[in-house]
Amino acid sequence: MSATLSSDLLTALNGTSSSSSSSSSSSSAISETKNQFLTLLTTQLQNQDPLNPMDNAQMTSQLAQISTVEGITKLNTTLQTLMDNTNATQAIQSAALIGKGVLVPGSGLTLSNSQSAGGYELASNADAVTMTIADSSGNVVRTVSFGAQKSGLQSFTWDGTTDSGAKAADGDYTISVKATQGSSSVDVTNLQLGAVSSISGTGSSMKLNVSGIGSFTMSDVRQII
Repeated sequence: MSATLSSDLLTALNGTSSSSSSSSSSSSAISETKNQFLTLLTTQLQNQDPLNPMDNAQMTSQLAQISTVEGITKLNTTLQTLMDNTNATQAIQSAALIGKGVLVPGSGLTLSNSQSAGGYELASNADAVTMTIADSSGNVVRTVSFGAQKSGLQSFTWDGTTDSGAKAADGDYTISVKATQGSSSVDVTNLQLGAVSSISGTGSSMKLNVSGIGSFTMSDVRQII
């Protein structure tokens, strides 16, 4: 009877592990498995050989099996609930960004009414940081030295003044930031300012659609303006 119980119990346990992720389905599966286990165990006890009864270790092992599976099933249900809550929270947070400005990876810089803003992110401290601004033809119109900067997010504004002192025309420009620490280069991520126009996707695939730039995840957002 012991071998039969183990086989039947394994079948019941496998059935439980493939049950639905919903709370009601999981609870039903747990209850069904427990009932099957108790029925099998009772049958085994009733039909065991009086001269060779099942020892305590064997019974304890079988009880431990059902307890382990029950715990795993409850854990899976809890994790699924946490994931659902996280996805819902992320959707709410994403929706709240519609219409707001965000700094995301990108090298674009838009000059409007002689006003523009952008940023960059340094992987480590730098003792020299230089930014060049180029027009749509690739011609450098402005070079800015920021000097020493600490690691992390840095932001800047540009009023359209060129290296010659003239005012640049409104339009689209690009930036390139280079940083060094001693003789070594420091990794830099250029950041572009844009407005969130809409969101798309669900759960972990939620995307922020930034006008004129593209789609980004919440983790791409370095700063909300």
